[in-house]
Amino acid sequence: MFEKICNALDHYHILLKYKILYRNKLKIGKKIRFRGNSRFSISNNAKVVIGNSVFINNGCSINSRSSIVIGDNTIIGEGVKIYDHNHKFNKIMKKSYQGFSTANVKIGNNCWIGSNVIILKGVEVGNNTVIGAGVVLDESVGDNVVITANRKIEVKAIKYEERDL
Repeated sequence: MFEKICNALDHYHILLKYKILYRNKLKIGKKIRFRGNSRFSISNNAKVVIGNSVFINNGCSINSRSSIVIGDNTIIGEGVKIYDHNHKFNKIMKKSYQGFSTANVKIGNNCWIGSNVIILKGVEVGNNTVIGAGVVLDESVGDNVVITANRKIEVKAIKYEERDL
């Protein structure tokens, strides 16, 4: 019981901290749940909108210079990173002076974003979509689909030569 009370207080402390820090730039629905060490970075003219009954797991990073919207009933796994911007760059200027290009990000309702997913600028994720762990998503996807990285694990036996023993 004591642990539940501590978790609830920590949860409200996180929400209060972000609401004070970001005021109208961060809109949070009802019944949202956070785990620890998640971070928001919201620029002056940007916004982040999080729907109702959203769960955000440990170590997530949501970075907005434009707009990020997360739909109702969405589950976000550990280490997920969401960016609505990218650095501009050319050969002439220092990269830190070149600014950003932006495009809104929208995640639909009832989605499951797996651990360590990276969602980049301009991406729209449809409703009821599952994004598998480790995917780097740089293009929009529709409703009712599962997205996985096309990776293949190859296992080979070690062949020792007699002189290695």
